[in-house]
Amino acid sequence: MKELSARRLGTVAPYLFADLDILKARTPGDAIDFGVGDPDQPTPKPIVRAMNRALANPANHHYPTYPGMLSARIAAAEWYQRRFHVRLNPETEVCMLLGSKEGIAHLVWALAGPADTVAVPDPSYMIYKHQTLFAGARPLLMPLRAENDFLVDLSSVKFGPRLKLMLLNYPNNPTAAVAPRDFYAEAVRLAHRHDFYLVNDNVYSELYFGPRPASLLEIPHARERAVEFHSLSKTYNMTGWRIGFVVGNARMIQALLKIKQNTDSGPFQAIQEAAIYALKHGDRFAEANRRLYRTRRDVLVAGLQRLGWKVRKPEATFYVWARIPRGNDSYAFTRELLRCHQILVTPGSGMGPSGEGYVRFALTVPVPRIREAIRRLGTRQ
Repeated sequence: MKELSARRLGTVAPYLFADLDILKARTPGDAIDFGVGDPDQPTPKPIVRAMNRALANPANHHYPTYPGMLSARIAAAEWYQRRFHVRLNPETEVCMLLGSKEGIAHLVWALAGPADTVAVPDPSYMIYKHQTLFAGARPLLMPLRAENDFLVDLSSVKFGPRLKLMLLNYPNNPTAAVAPRDFYAEAVRLAHRHDFYLVNDNVYSELYFGPRPASLLEIPHARERAVEFHSLSKTYNMTGWRIGFVVGNARMIQALLKIKQNTDSGPFQAIQEAAIYALKHGDRFAEANRRLYRTRRDVLVAGLQRLGWKVRKPEATFYVWARIPRGNDSYAFTRELLRCHQILVTPGSGMGPSGEGYVRFALTVPVPRIREAIRRLGTRQ
């Protein structure tokens, strides 16, 4: 009998969060789940009402266009100009997506193949490396180290003729690092010098607690070689809606669209109508989320530090990246936390070899549950 699966599936490990779901399901007791970064708050009611109004319009019941409604692209471009002071052509430099995950996957397939190398942060969101492997390209891991504030050490990257694409993600998942403008400026300079393309996954740009994070496209000449991804998932508690967008280099977006046109469709138009409302009127919702996660961050970090954990207070995202207090096996420590304390975290090594020795907490747990988690850790260590 022929082998069922395509060979490419053998190049990719099981999806980390699917494994964590299985681990949690097999563990009895009252588990406190800091694992998957899925907001516990509902989508704001005004956004839901905008969706309900759009559902009643029969014009939204047909196939959507592949790049998305022009009105949605205009709203994204206006938000981008208001937030980052960068002008975009909504007809050619903006594309609506079924979430940023879909767009990143399609862009990697569009730009990279067996002869190419894709530079990927390590640790990172798993799809960067996985989609590179699915596309037949070679991932070049760029370690994120504490001594470098979890920024890619661009001076140590081995640039070569096969490097086609460099994937960045700031504010960063899982480390919560924020990139300064001079980091982006150096990345753009190197992209021009070594003839590769840049991507910044900027989906956490609105979850910040200090200075507002910058955009890669604020850098002069970045748009000649770069795109940036955004999502409404975390900013407006819309993870299940599957809506995001990509902006920047028109040729890169057209390449993504060629894959998209032969794979799926644009987002459901009623969801795009809700996204328009969120982009135009949602700043207050984003601010409320920042206040919520700041409080949770402060409680969790202070509690872990009292217990002797070495952990930095993050300036962005809703993640806390913590060095494990004993040993250096992230998976073993994660299993121990779940078995002995009924606390689920994400093992750093599951997000890349350089994540070994760390775990990630998602701040998607109410303060009373955070306090209970700290109590459990303190009484049962």
